[in-house]
Amino acid sequence: MSVARLGRLSVRVRRRSVAVVAVLLAVTAAVGVAAVLSGEYTSTPAQALDALLGRGDVLAQVFVREVRLPRALAAVVVGAALGASGAIFQAISGNPLGSPDIIGFTVGAATGAVTTIVLFGGTPAQVAVGALAGGSATAALVYLLARRDGGVAGPRLVLVGVGVGAVLSAVNSLLLVRSSLAAAQTAAVWLAGSLNAMSWATVTVAGSAGVLLCVLATLLSRPLGLLVMGDELAGGLGIRPQGVRAASIGVGVALVSLATAIAGPIAFVALAAPQLARRLTRSPGPAVTASMAMGAALVLCCDQVAQRLFAPVQLPVGVVTGSLGGAYMIWLLTREVRQRRR
Repeated sequence: MSVARLGRLSVRVRRRSVAVVAVLLAVTAAVGVAAVLSGEYTSTPAQALDALLGRGDVLAQVFVREVRLPRALAAVVVGAALGASGAIFQAISGNPLGSPDIIGFTVGAATGAVTTIVLFGGTPAQVAVGALAGGSATAALVYLLARRDGGVAGPRLVLVGVGVGAVLSAVNSLLLVRSSLAAAQTAAVWLAGSLNAMSWATVTVAGSAGVLLCVLATLLSRPLGLLVMGDELAGGLGIRPQGVRAASIGVGVALVSLATAIAGPIAFVALAAPQLARRLTRSPGPAVTASMAMGAALVLCCDQVAQRLFAPVQLPVGVVTGSLGGAYMIWLLTREVRQRRR
């Protein structure tokens, strides 16, 4: 560990964490370049550069600048948001299973979107707003139900979230069953989690919001790390435990709602990315920055698998992340059982 000084500000930097983040960013950049160049209409690096600058073949400009690049950038934004959100909620709950997928916030965002699609026939922009509203409302409900004696305990938050998520899953199924065939098909496609038809307007708005929220999540990383030592000790170090938890929940919910609004519910990234990041960095804290980098790399890589595995048929990226995440969850539960038996 080293100390970086910026004027009067001193920041502790873990060299291993910096190395891990640098490698993950390099992987993300390499996969992003491959995503822009490859596909049914392949391009050379020179052709892609000309297309980005508005020169050369018109078809290349359409594929590179209007289709592939926005999709790759959207995958990075979604992955980083899910990774940061997962790191926050796992730190708050003190549980490796305490991700937005398990707690129910992702399901709540999906409920808002499905309601907008089925009951109001909403446009993509309205569906995104519905997802943000649904995630926020679910978070408020879980927080109020989990609040006790003026605060929220991690295990209680997880249990209440699991219960609320189960109820909302049933609501989603009911909405699909009672809707028209066209609305049900639209909702089912959205619920699979997909990065198809990304536009620069979506990427610009989502990217700006994502950068702001990720900065806030990074600033909360140190206070969250202090909460691991207990509320009394953290309070003695100048931290307001309940205030930090409330702010962290707000930022975490905004991140997962943003990701769900962009691409639909993409499963297990928020669960797996923080765990993988902490194992690589060996960080005792939440490792928010590494989790963001890991999430971005995971979603971008999974999206490439979804596009190429059964080409020319493209799978929703949520199908790939769900398959890999399911295997990871089985391994994680098995490992927990073995550790308890020792």
